[in-house]
Amino acid sequence: MQHQGRHFLQIPGPSPVPDRVLRAMDMPVIDHRSARFAELAKTVFEGCQKIFQTQGPVIIFPSSGTGAWEAAIVNTLSPGDKVLMAETGHFATLWRNMAVRWGIDVEFMPGDWRHGADPAAIEARLAEDDSYAIKAVMVVHNETSTGATSRIAEIRAALDRTGHSALLLVDTISSLGSVDYRHDEWNVDVTVSCSQKGFMLPPGLGFNAISQKARAAAKTNRMPRSYWDWEEMLKPNASGFFPYTPATNLLYGLREAIAMLLEEGLANVFARHQRLAAAARAAVTHWGLEVLCQDPAEYSPVLTAVSMPPGHDADQFRKVVLESSNMSLGSGLGKVAGKVFRIGHLGECNELTLLGALSGVEMGLAAAGVPHRSGGVEAAIKSLEERSGANSPTHLKIVKN
Repeated sequence: MQHQGRHFLQIPGPSPVPDRVLRAMDMPVIDHRSARFAELAKTVFEGCQKIFQTQGPVIIFPSSGTGAWEAAIVNTLSPGDKVLMAETGHFATLWRNMAVRWGIDVEFMPGDWRHGADPAAIEARLAEDDSYAIKAVMVVHNETSTGATSRIAEIRAALDRTGHSALLLVDTISSLGSVDYRHDEWNVDVTVSCSQKGFMLPPGLGFNAISQKARAAAKTNRMPRSYWDWEEMLKPNASGFFPYTPATNLLYGLREAIAMLLEEGLANVFARHQRLAAAARAAVTHWGLEVLCQDPAEYSPVLTAVSMPPGHDADQFRKVVLESSNMSLGSGLGKVAGKVFRIGHLGECNELTLLGALSGVEMGLAAAGVPHRSGGVEAAIKSLEERSGANSPTHLKIVKN
């Protein structure tokens, strides 16, 4: 079927790239050893510090988020080191699998894929570790497969109460730039992220924000590395350069995306995502469907994962929506494959974009014969009206560099 108008990309990443960012990337390639490039790179490094809310270095790799995961592991850990991870969903499982392949001894705290990491359980386990055998706690901030957001500030407090020396490594691949996140204030040692979610860019950039403690660990660990070596990046980064060819035109786009986020104001960005997420959940609840995440304190601001009624296949429903409304929804992954669809509402998304997406979902439910109660879009509108003055950003403390 030939569709008119723009395709609705409502997956939880890659997120739609704003026209303004596309135009910023539409530039001739420049000499990455030139003074002009150094000026671009320094602007981007400083801008990234504002988004990560850190005074420390942010390292940018030409990579996916998976590459940034690997960089975090190989710079801080040695073969045989023990780490504590929480099974929050598909992406936590993939990070665990990567660590195992690098020879890391992973203690994987089991989860039900409907909650974030449990700070109390992490605290109890660390309190038992009298010998400090656990070298790192590794947590996915926003589990993209389930729509559950872990409470990183509470996990940091749990580490502090035990006095444990473990590093804290956090994956913010689907949360940074959309969900309130504070690298320095929460004393995170490595924050992992990438370009194609809250930064509103195409895939291709991976990020590590690192603490002094993490950098010290990198100087004594025994993991082999070359491409991912922090120190090899930081030396030329100080002058605005890279040790190898960077993704030049993506850096133009990154500069523009950072400008857009800062012009809106991070507190306003976070409040907008909370507002849209609440409206999406209002629609899901009205339809009589179930939000996969079970703890309201952990509801994701960037996506809503929806459980299908028994006997109905989520992938078949997604196929109907794509064919009838030219809209892509996120699939269920891992343990919830075929059981869940995911509505992305992150990045360049506003009230009308969301309402259009929810209209497509509601029409798709009817076309696919999925039992539901009509009127979910009206419920979302009501939620947006009620929250138009809510989620005031004034209480959010933002680091200013």
